[in-house]
Amino acid sequence: MNIALIAHDEKKELMVQFCIAYCGILSRHNLCATGTTGKMVSEATGLEIQNFLGGSQGGDQQIAARIACNEIDMLLFFRDPLTPKPHEPNDINLLRLCDMHNIPFATNIATGEVLIHGLERGDLDWRNIVR
Repeated sequence: MNIALIAHDEKKELMVQFCIAYCGILSRHNLCATGTTGKMVSEATGLEIQNFLGGSQGGDQQIAARIACNEIDMLLFFRDPLTPKPHEPNDINLLRLCDMHNIPFATNIATGEVLIHGLERGDLDWRNIVR
């Protein structure tokens, strides 16, 4: 499976901790991420991650393009709901694309854990048929 990782600045450390906890599962999949998030996760876990540009520099749009082309199977996007973001319309567009293309996504650690456990059980194997 192709899994994309994005985290707002205030949630980057949470994403790192999440990826450390689930490193064994994530290591069996192809990972991509926006700039700083990918760098931090890779340095902390040793996971191989394809890094795109930073989110505010268009990395989220690079991931959105891959979603639109059905090249992403899951999105883990840990968002900070309390701090307004200047590029928030891009965030909403990213989630809209996931809805349009039936891409499971998590915007917080609770739904992230549900998805990662489902991934481990094989609940998301249907994505291989869609692709």
